[in-house]
Amino acid sequence: MIDVLNLALPFFLLIFIGFASGKLMKLPQEGLAWINFFVLYIALPALFFQLLSETPLEQLASFEFVAATTASTFIAFIMAFCIGRFIVREEINSATVQALIGSYSNIGYMGPGVTLAVLGASATVPTALILCFDTILLFVLVPTMMSLGGTATQPLHVVVRQVLFKIATHPFILAVFAGILAAAVEFKPPVAIDTLLTYLRGAAAPCALFAMGVTIALQKANKRPAELPVLLFIKLVVHPVVVYVILSAIGGIDPLWVFTAVLMASLPPAANVYVLAQQYHTYVERASTAVLIGTIASVVTVPVVIYLITNGYL
Repeated sequence: MIDVLNLALPFFLLIFIGFASGKLMKLPQEGLAWINFFVLYIALPALFFQLLSETPLEQLASFEFVAATTASTFIAFIMAFCIGRFIVREEINSATVQALIGSYSNIGYMGPGVTLAVLGASATVPTALILCFDTILLFVLVPTMMSLGGTATQPLHVVVRQVLFKIATHPFILAVFAGILAAAVEFKPPVAIDTLLTYLRGAAAPCALFAMGVTIALQKANKRPAELPVLLFIKLVVHPVVVYVILSAIGGIDPLWVFTAVLMASLPPAANVYVLAQQYHTYVERASTAVLIGTIASVVTVPVVIYLITNGYL
């Protein structure tokens, strides 16, 4: 158990340091934009590109794995959406944010740091594939559902164009496909560029987790919706179970890839859930509370998943 704590605690302590800094230091929130830009557009893409470019191409073509993990996220999305729409009786736009709480893992900020620390560099490929295709799935689902709910008032062709543009220009997706292309042609960057990528790769996880802590600290968490425990149960428990069941049923998938997918699914709701709630002006305060409480709850649930993996129970 000590080994599990040694693996998990540094991540949550980095989040806590960011959270404490956000609460104690009265700095303008606008300053956070630059560290978020560094993490999302520079450090994490550098990590994915460098590690994927060094991976044999045959390891990158795992269509069954991608289909299973993306379907699992979609199942969690539908389950949480049904809770919001048909049990809580929310409008489609609010139910969509609830669906994100139940399905959108913090795969960007926490995912690479947790999976690579627990499972090693071999977890890079499944981590990148999940991040890439879950992002594509949610980029398609959210604008579509918001348009159906009336929050997004643009014509359908405008929504489709915006979705395709976001997918085509997202830094994670660009980095993943650039890394795959580099692996296909066996491209080796010059030593100076490779060293730069290594520096950026090392900064990705600490900066991401610190920024996440500050982001959570600066959010308001006043409303505690009655449905929140159910949504977080779907996110922290049901989602990883669904991933494990589907991948196990398929069979023939590297156990390390299965563990990576379960770990990614067990992560708390992404801070971007709050950002999207703000963007569409719906469920904003409750989304903020969900991200905060979900992250706190994951201090218990994520180490449990790590324990199950590292002690051979999965």
